[in-house]
Amino acid sequence: MKEKAMFFEKLKDKIHCYLCPHNCVIEDGHVGKCQVRLHENGELFSINYGMITSMALDPIEKKPLHYFKPNSYILSVGSFGCNFTCSFCQNYTISQYIPPSQFMSKEDLVETILNAEDNIGIAFTYNEPSIWYEYVYDTAKLLKETDKNKSVVLVTNGYISEEPLKALLPYVDAMNIDLKAFSNRYYNDICGGSLKPVLKTIELSAKSCHVEITTLVVSGENDNIDEIGELSSFLSNINKDIPLHLTRYFPRYKMKSPPTDIDFMYKAEETAKKYLNRVSLGNI
Repeated sequence: MKEKAMFFEKLKDKIHCYLCPHNCVIEDGHVGKCQVRLHENGELFSINYGMITSMALDPIEKKPLHYFKPNSYILSVGSFGCNFTCSFCQNYTISQYIPPSQFMSKEDLVETILNAEDNIGIAFTYNEPSIWYEYVYDTAKLLKETDKNKSVVLVTNGYISEEPLKALLPYVDAMNIDLKAFSNRYYNDICGGSLKPVLKTIELSAKSCHVEITTLVVSGENDNIDEIGELSSFLSNINKDIPLHLTRYFPRYKMKSPPTDIDFMYKAEETAKKYLNRVSLGNI
């Protein structure tokens, strides 16, 4: 469904979208880098508003969130599109393409959340929720107005501008933020983004809600002990209790490097624990 977007300005015959740090300047009839924000006749529209590609009742630990309401289940939904182009994306069929999807109004989704048995709330996940912004914002706000005890979770790459992030945070209870590396080169070459805005998202979000961090350790790219130390030190300067999930990489999508060495994963865990109190390994 097409819905008028937020966070844009008109520039003569083009549109400047400032939802995320890409700051796309979009010509009429074209979309931004995320593939879901369309300039049409001087207005910007979200073309994935309410369009759901995936829905499941997941364990909260799958997000992964290990320290937020453990041993509970949360209704998880995703759409399509992403403002990154990660070579190793495990959900590339919905992040880089437009797959079959079904519209669900915010009212119907909130009703589903409230009626799902043993469900603590809603997790926006699978693809990047920040570029689904208008629907995420509207649904989270309506859910909190209907039942403030239901939880709102974002599983995100953290690549969002400060203004929209600050507008959304009052309705968010927990986030898992991908800190894909501690190198701007890695973000540029592998993900199609930059590091600094993600660090800012982590800093701001950690002041407002529960935050856990996931870093996928990719063979030959960010499997560097010094970098793991720098990343962990950055997080510890915010809060030593921020949980860090170091996840083992396996070949996926365009990335064909061999799986991450297990011995390195244990060394990385040992290094991170010098700075942080909560470090766990994934995909081991």
